[in-house]
Amino acid sequence: MNVLILSARTGWHTDQLCRALRERGIGGQVVAYERLVAQIGSAASLRAAAPAATGRRPDADAVRVMEADAVLARIVPDGSLEQIIYRVDALHWIEDRGIPVINPARAIERSVDKFYTTALLHEAGLSTPETVVCEGADDAMAAVTRMLDEGADAILKPLFGSMGHGLARVGDREVAWRVIRTLAQLKSVFYVQRAIEHRGVDIRAFIVGGRVLGAIERVAMEGDWRTNVARGGTARAIELAAPWREMAVRAAAAVGADYAGVDLIESRDGRAYVIEVNGIPGWQGLQRATGIDVSAAIVDHLVRRLQAGAPAASVVGPA
Repeated sequence: MNVLILSARTGWHTDQLCRALRERGIGGQVVAYERLVAQIGSAASLRAAAPAATGRRPDADAVRVMEADAVLARIVPDGSLEQIIYRVDALHWIEDRGIPVINPARAIERSVDKFYTTALLHEAGLSTPETVVCEGADDAMAAVTRMLDEGADAILKPLFGSMGHGLARVGDREVAWRVIRTLAQLKSVFYVQRAIEHRGVDIRAFIVGGRVLGAIERVAMEGDWRTNVARGGTARAIELAAPWREMAVRAAAAVGADYAGVDLIESRDGRAYVIEVNGIPGWQGLQRATGIDVSAAIVDHLVRRLQAGAPAASVVGPA
């Protein structure tokens, strides 16, 4: 069995996945999205070309992607719109040829887009903070103003992004207008969300194969309202109550993810909200806090899918 890991770069996560594959007697290889070469003609193929810096022809040591038993899709690198669409389309083509891709391209497309994720969560009957998405600066300012008038701060988020980058929490009209005006100059789409007053922590539940593998409670670094471990937040392992486990599993299923990081928050009045679903999640902080071998769980789920011949995100068990 041979599994390819498509990723923007190598590092701790790809090393962990390769280690988990190796321990199960499965061949694993990391290949870069940027090296993908699609050929369509008398014979269709997709390969990952060797870097030209090796001094050999790019196809001399090429990895034959369509000969893999499965593909683990990790971070899609930044690039132009054309580059990103091509890379995701390549994942679609791999799936169309009958090769399992985890997470599937559709799940990545859904979860990377905060607007689409929020809409899907809402349609699945899950509680999410009130959200307004628009292109007009006046419309965005009207949404912020209404939230402020109702006694709530507003959070402006980039439509794409993770780890708390680019978020702005505003509680003042003048500050809000400066932020919105800057975003307008960048031709951004405005994603405005009502801030939920809570006790200063959120929860990251990690879902694999329709089950909650583990969960952590994250506390923001002093002076920062963002709880992301990547931004200095601290984490401790917790046991999720059954209703929260069900909510996290449903959130991952809403975007069609085989595995996902689901962010949950509890308001001061005790109501639970789904804040985000990450379809290409990191797990270093969660693994450190819980001791769970996350890579092993992902690989074991992949093996079960291969053995069952199951379509994407369909091997689901109890929460």
